[in-house]
Amino acid sequence: MTSQTKPIELYFWPTPNGWKISIMLEELGVPYDVKFVNIGAGDQFEPDFLKISPNNRMPAIVDPEGPGGEPVSIFESGAILQYLGRKFGQFYPQGGREQIAVEEWLFWQVGGLGPMAGQTHHFRNYAPEKIAYGIDRYTNETNRLYGVMNKRLAANEYLAGSLYSIADIASIGWVVPYENQGQDINDFPNLKRWFETMLARPAVERGLALGKEEREKMKLESDEKAQSILFGQRARD
Repeated sequence: MTSQTKPIELYFWPTPNGWKISIMLEELGVPYDVKFVNIGAGDQFEPDFLKISPNNRMPAIVDPEGPGGEPVSIFESGAILQYLGRKFGQFYPQGGREQIAVEEWLFWQVGGLGPMAGQTHHFRNYAPEKIAYGIDRYTNETNRLYGVMNKRLAANEYLAGSLYSIADIASIGWVVPYENQGQDINDFPNLKRWFETMLARPAVERGLALGKEEREKMKLESDEKAQSILFGQRARD
């Protein structure tokens, strides 16, 4: 297993996407330093951050011990999980059917569960107007995706099969706020079993707790300035 002597820099805010990487680093047990990126205050637009995350989104990491021993920066949570899984040889099997399954469910989360649940959060909790079509559209799609997980987990302990993987790590944070998504976890017994198993993992608990106090300071539901920063973005020079 690869060792890590210098801390990885984690550019982070406590959201479902940020939790993916805090959980992964806790599971790996490697040293890391947290650099909070307050997305409600506009930290994601700072020039130094944009150098490592040109899409002005967190999470991102800088690994001072990257390929060839040289520093490397990585943005996009799925890419970060793959990089860390390959580097440390954990939670991401290399080769064969196991790798295929992990990548299927990782990309399913990145392209489906995350964006759809995110839109559900927006229309149910943050949109200035309660637009019934938007609320119903995304709440129903999130419900469908929960059903996909529930069926998968009926015959599998974890999303990719019998092995705990980066697919599970990527997905757990998007199920944590199920109530805000208008979902009842009891409607999905297999998903509920997986959910409770995940929350019982000490590293998951630590990863989800990271930055809790910072998150509680930002009252997004009532902070119009933060909402404008997060939801009113357009192209910048």
